[in-house]
Amino acid sequence: MTGIARRATDTVSVLGFRLGWSAVRALPERAAYALFDRVADVLVARGGKGIDRLRSNYRRVRPELSEADLDALVRAGMRSYMRYYCEAFRLPSLSRAQIDGAVEVRGDAQVREHCAQGETVVVFVGHLGNFDLAAAWSAGSLMPVTTVAERLKPEEVYQEFVAFRRSIDMDIIPLTGGDDPFHGLLSAARGGGRIIALAADRDLTNGGVEVDLLGHRARMAKGPAVLSLMTGAPLYAARIWYEAAAPGEGLGGHRTVIEFSDRLVPRVSGTTAARAADLVQQCADHLAVTIREHTSSWHMLQRVFVEDLDAPATPAASTPVAGHAP
Repeated sequence: MTGIARRATDTVSVLGFRLGWSAVRALPERAAYALFDRVADVLVARGGKGIDRLRSNYRRVRPELSEADLDALVRAGMRSYMRYYCEAFRLPSLSRAQIDGAVEVRGDAQVREHCAQGETVVVFVGHLGNFDLAAAWSAGSLMPVTTVAERLKPEEVYQEFVAFRRSIDMDIIPLTGGDDPFHGLLSAARGGGRIIALAADRDLTNGGVEVDLLGHRARMAKGPAVLSLMTGAPLYAARIWYEAAAPGEGLGGHRTVIEFSDRLVPRVSGTTAARAADLVQQCADHLAVTIREHTSSWHMLQRVFVEDLDAPATPAASTPVAGHAP
């Protein structure tokens, strides 16, 4: 692609996102979600690498499904993924009551105790459900969230996402293009008073940990575990998924469920690497329940299983990157 063509494409992307942030908020709720369902169906019909990868990942975790059932699951998965974007566009205009009414939280008693003491809490999350809605809920009910975000292209789109996430009191550390993100996370952890939530079910640095995920080897980021071990901040895993809401409840007919694990501690002794690997496996086990039972809420359009990681490796970071926002 030539420089002129690339700039033109970037301009269209920026305008599209800005239009989404303004126009989608103006639509009635039912019309907005119906529009994004239609977008999802078009994307599935068109196909492409992302859809193929989503289908491959779903096939691995749901091997019992027929091809027809897998087709239906991929369609549901893309509708779920587009529901996330619809909610992201509309989230800044939602009231606190609407946010709280769209979220059901389970197993949060231990996390609340840490928050009441002003302690930092590290939370391992996956590409599940609506991470941003969960963060907005946390800002009003627990503590504000710090996370690491991939640097989208073009830069203007990335900045739009950063501005959006900061509008819901989420602090963003860029994965690339700035200081070492792990050093930023260490500073945030030692400062206290925040939840550090990191989507770590996909390793971006080729320095992650191999785990068992529903009978397959997968590579996940070790940063949340290492961060917890280095700072003493308690580590939890949280699974997030969509489920149908009663009429008049939730957002667009669905609500977001957040379920925390118990506090995770190493089950093995030895080196930091060995203890971190055990913690990441525990996190994977916690997320696996939702990936299996609420598969359409797992928005994994990238390679995560070791069998699929046959492309040239990305150079490893000098320090373990902890994950990133979906």
